[in-house]
Amino acid sequence: MTERIGEAFEFGEQLTVVGDKLQVGDKAPDFALDYFDAAKSAMESVQLADTAGQIRLLHVVNSLDTPVCHIGTHRWHHLSATLPAGVTIYTISMDLPFAQARWQAAEGVTHHSLSSHRSDQFGKDYGVLLKEWRLLQRSVFVIDANDQIIYAEYVNDQMQEPNYQAAFDIIRQTAA
Repeated sequence: MTERIGEAFEFGEQLTVVGDKLQVGDKAPDFALDYFDAAKSAMESVQLADTAGQIRLLHVVNSLDTPVCHIGTHRWHHLSATLPAGVTIYTISMDLPFAQARWQAAEGVTHHSLSSHRSDQFGKDYGVLLKEWRLLQRSVFVIDANDQIIYAEYVNDQMQEPNYQAAFDIIRQTAA
């Protein structure tokens, strides 16, 4: 498995990222991630295939309990109202599904937060696993209706937000 050193950091700490970077044109790796459905009081699993034929935005974060991830998840929540119909947004972290559900309820965020807590395979497949922290590197992926990556942004400085406008523009162009 590829390890990339120097492509992610926070303050002075250099982090090792595990997995190959995905590029525009790559087929999006499938995944099976968990979320806690509070209405059913049940753990559910979501796969990429569940939204086949739709545009998907994967907003990948370290943890919902950190300031930049908190801001980013709220930003996508607010932008979701202006996205074309048929676009699905997922915020993905290694937080426990129960913690994600509590955070969402407290914050009024309605798009799914998916958890890769059981396995680091999502992190490896998408090239976002931070080895030292066992968390995910801040990143954004837009996947088209044919499961192709049409936008990929890996944020090096974990204290910075992604380029929301670039991802938003790609979604609007693709949905048009």
